[in-house]
Amino acid sequence: MLVESPPEQRADDVPAPPRRRVARSLGLLVSVAILVFVMLASLAIGAKDLSLDQVWHGLFEDTGSYSDVVVADRLSRTVLGLLAGAALGLSGAVLQALTRNPLADPGLLGINAGASAAVVTAITFFGVTSLSGYVWFAFFGAAAVGALVWFLGGSRGATPVRLVLAGTAISAALYGYIQAVMILDDAALGRMRFWTVGSLSSGNASTIEQVLPFLLVGCALALLLARPLNAMAMGDDTAKALGADLNRTRALSMLAATVLCGAATAACGPIVFVGLMVPHVVRSFTGPDLRWILPYAAILSPVLLIGADVIGRIVTRPAELQVGIVTAILGGPVFILLVRRRRTAQL
Repeated sequence: MLVESPPEQRADDVPAPPRRRVARSLGLLVSVAILVFVMLASLAIGAKDLSLDQVWHGLFEDTGSYSDVVVADRLSRTVLGLLAGAALGLSGAVLQALTRNPLADPGLLGINAGASAAVVTAITFFGVTSLSGYVWFAFFGAAAVGALVWFLGGSRGATPVRLVLAGTAISAALYGYIQAVMILDDAALGRMRFWTVGSLSSGNASTIEQVLPFLLVGCALALLLARPLNAMAMGDDTAKALGADLNRTRALSMLAATVLCGAATAACGPIVFVGLMVPHVVRSFTGPDLRWILPYAAILSPVLLIGADVIGRIVTRPAELQVGIVTAILGGPVFILLVRRRRTAQL
């Protein structure tokens, strides 16, 4: 009896997936190295540039000298940029997966509008003038709008389209309220004008301590949602067949995005393009697998945010350009180019 021999296997059939995993892992290590470099640049560069020896001395041998005080101030600012950048990148990636829209960002579901409306309310009607007061109002405003969007979007029967429509409608109403209040209250206009630009200059130990628990919980929740969101990306029917609970996944995704974006916006003000652009770029070289998109976004988003902050310090010395303005200037043209590339723009 003749037995057919199995067809010869090509050499690149099996090694390809391992090679891709190795490439992605190496890419993460390179991304971490870039992040460390940008953070060191943030500590060294400003109105007064410092040498690496001075940075090292300020970090580990603080004696209270002028350069040590500068390093301590920049360290708080850099840590806030690290946390806020990771939060914005993760929230953007989760929302893009949740809505199946590669152009989605935290502002799409009204979260930024909720935070802004809460801050202008605090300034005008409650007399809040300190940043520590803004943080809590902004965070709870973002959380309240996130819950309202989920309720109006259908709650148990929520779909990506319903969530986006609800978020867009609420954002329009809240921004109308914000403009009306600021026109009638000059003090609110002055304070809101600074806050809405987006800045890391508020970075201090108090601000970081207030938002850190929320950011850690939000980051952990977002990373745990990678597998169920991957299942949902294949369609509702397929996700159900794979055992995914659609309503629970959507609810937890909304919760994670709201906590992350709300805390970051509360601490820094609304910063555009970071949560929209970085996950979009990451997807172009990782593919659609959120198990890779989320870690890359958490690392590269702080690179963009802290790098933009450093650029803002350089271009207008001895003053500085707020990071929200820099990200908008850099992000707009780059994102237009990315959107024009079909392969990158698709989920």
